[in-house]
Amino acid sequence: MFNQTQLYAIDNVIHTNLIESGLDHVIFMDMAGNTIAKHDNGKSHLDSTAFAALAAGNFAAVDAMAKLVGESEFSLLFHRGEKSSIHFSKVNDETILITMFNKDISLGLVRLKVTETIKKINTILAND
Repeated sequence: MFNQTQLYAIDNVIHTNLIESGLDHVIFMDMAGNTIAKHDNGKSHLDSTAFAALAAGNFAAVDAMAKLVGESEFSLLFHRGEKSSIHFSKVNDETILITMFNKDISLGLVRLKVTETIKKINTILAND
């Protein structure tokens, strides 16, 4: 579980590293689809509860596919749409970070910022 200090620090890292970098929506969740933290740019109208549940199922399905092709896991998923894209990253064995962004943000920037954010979240979680 997370304590209040960890949750506050995770919220701060997500907001500073991702939302302030121009991403539209970020969800930090557990593998069961429970939202731990969520942020948006104020323009999003996403049902994050439903989205997190669907994302957990998606991540589990892809994990099963990885096993079928001989991989232990696929720790990163990416879906590109015409207007929006979704980037899924495994933070640790128990959590996923999902970022949503529009076509004006490059995938390279997202991957860089997500990698930095995951390192910071894991540091926060290690310092309980």
